Amino acid sequence: MRLLPASGKKATQKVVVGDQDGVVTCFGIKKGEAVPVFKTLPGQKISRLELGGALNTPQEKIFVATGSEVRGFTKRGKQFLSFETNLAESIKAMYISGADLFLCASYIYNHYCDCKDQHYFLSGDKINDVLCLPVDKVNCITPVLACQDRILRVLQGSDLLYEVELPGPPTVLALSNGNGGDSGEEIVYGTSDGKLGLTQITGTQAIPRWEIGNEKKRGGILCIDSFDILGDGVKELLVGRDDGMIEIYNFESADDPVLRHDYALSESIASIQGGCVGKDGYDEILAATYSGWLTGLTTEPVHREGGSGEELKLSQEMQSKISSLRHELEQLQIKVLHEREKYQQSSQSSTAVSSVPAFSVNDKFTLNKDDASYSLILEVQTAIDNVLVQSDVPLDLLDVDKNSAVVSFSSCDSEPNSNFLLATYRCQANTTRLELKVRSIEGQYGTLQAYVTPRIQPKTCQVHQYQIKPLSLHQRTHSIDEDRPMNTLMLKGQFSFAEIHSWVVFCLPEVPEKTPAGECITFYFQNTFLGTQLESTYRKGEGYFKSDNISTISILKDVLSKEATKRKINLNISYDVNEESVRHTLKLIHPKLEYQQLLAKKVHLIDALRELQVHEGNVDFLLPKYRSILEEADQLLEEYKRQPAHLERLYGMITDLFIDKFKFKGTNVKTKVPLLLEILDGCDQDGLIAFFDAA
Repeated sequence: MRLLPASGKKATQKVVVGDQDGVVTCFGIKKGEAVPVFKTLPGQKISRLELGGALNTPQEKIFVATGSEVRGFTKRGKQFLSFETNLAESIKAMYISGADLFLCASYIYNHYCDCKDQHYFLSGDKINDVLCLPVDKVNCITPVLACQDRILRVLQGSDLLYEVELPGPPTVLALSNGNGGDSGEEIVYGTSDGKLGLTQITGTQAIPRWEIGNEKKRGGILCIDSFDILGDGVKELLVGRDDGMIEIYNFESADDPVLRHDYALSESIASIQGGCVGKDGYDEILAATYSGWLTGLTTEPVHREGGSGEELKLSQEMQSKISSLRHELEQLQIKVLHEREKYQQSSQSSTAVSSVPAFSVNDKFTLNKDDASYSLILEVQTAIDNVLVQSDVPLDLLDVDKNSAVVSFSSCDSEPNSNFLLATYRCQANTTRLELKVRSIEGQYGTLQAYVTPRIQPKTCQVHQYQIKPLSLHQRTHSIDEDRPMNTLMLKGQFSFAEIHSWVVFCLPEVPEKTPAGECITFYFQNTFLGTQLESTYRKGEGYFKSDNISTISILKDVLSKEATKRKINLNISYDVNEESVRHTLKLIHPKLEYQQLLAKKVHLIDALRELQVHEGNVDFLLPKYRSILEEADQLLEEYKRQPAHLERLYGMITDLFIDKFKFKGTNVKTKVPLLLEILDGCDQDGLIAFFDAA
């Protein structure tokens, strides 16, 4: 959704929207009612809509990307351009600057000038967004690609000029202040894990200016705009997130922006714009959500000051608006009843053909670095009735605060069908978005399936599958600490570069499915639960994997040899185990273990202490540490509930570490595990390390 520039000094702006049915709709608002300007015929889904025009003139030409085609419309709705790009994939991102058109498919970037091919670039990972620095300010064409591997790629022609490392995978780019700032080089980016930042793209390097983390654990950022909504002469930053949050950041000081206002909608914000739409003289923020709602937040005072005549006028205005809405609702209800009767009659006739209603699901399955859990977000255009979640690997379902659905678990037999999880979420009326959280166990891999049933007739369901990978808790990172004690796994054999890359894709998240260009590639990873790291370097015929956690190496060895056996490839596997790495990993786990054991002890004491409190009337006679447990009881219980089986997970990791250490020596120590668990209950770090060394 975009706002067309106002035609006069005081005129309101028209809204133009491109939707999943391929329809471009343009309308204005008069007296609270939408007045259509034009509407195109349905077609292929519109993936992007941008405004363009000659440089330094009002940007009022409408360009839309559908499939591999770009079409252009005037503000009156007349089509003046139909450009078939012949790209093999659908267009995912588009940017327009004067006669220059920048298009990106999943991995391919193309630059056209007056619809003639100019430059081409193949990215190392998926491209999420593209923009170009303002040509009138920087005097050259500088395209910037936002790529899934947490990198901004700055181009010059068809060549990579340099790369900028970001704290998260960038989903959206915008020019700072709408024009790139004074220098024209400033870019604001938003990431899928909810971080926001500004970086200056100079001719030789990037200079980071500010970065805002996602302290409130809000959704990923989907759209950004700059607009002076507060009327202080400085443009604010408007941000839309995938959990329905709209945020307004104000630049009070010259440094970092400050969050001034926020507003929550119930669906993800697909686009956000600032302008004057509903009423002359009152600016507003317009947001378009996933299922097609457009919502305006206005600066117009809702409660007018003044006499009773003013109030009466307002109430009459409101009453007429309410009655027109009621009438519209009644008309819609009659239409629905009529269509339902029509469907019932046709379905009962002798020539009936049952048609399955199509609906699209916007889903996102991402690893959260903060708590080493996966978020599964499911969003449907109509209300969700229920979601059934099934998994063939052990998973913990974690609590989500925003989730109002009622969950019920079914018992499952893990033996014959390898079915470990079966849970149903029954949603309340009008829920279009559902968020779930799961935590996996590394080394156990398989598929998580979500069966989504919306409230539509006839009842229909879509199944969505998500891979739980062997090293599922690992996340891509830009670099690792080379000074840690590392274990190495070396593979040699008659395999191609594409084959070993496909094995790495199978084992680890966040690796691009496309085989990288060149002969050799290195990826770095960090375990989000423990903080251990992994370096993987491979080429045709050989692969090297280094990690400070011996269990990571053990999982890789088992999975890679299994995958090679499937393809009848003979692997020569060798490894170099560093004894010091086991102590190092234990020292990383121990503080977490100590904290969780203490939390469990405190939670077990709460009931007894509360009983004492009721019995005695006051708790002044208790020791301060017990009094503090009572004071913090609610937070402690909340935290314990949020992290079920956390302690068991840590016990499991230490047990695996113990077994893996001796597995590489060819010794089976499973009989000593009960003794190890006894030592773990004692929670003594030195005793634990001594046990590992002595065994």
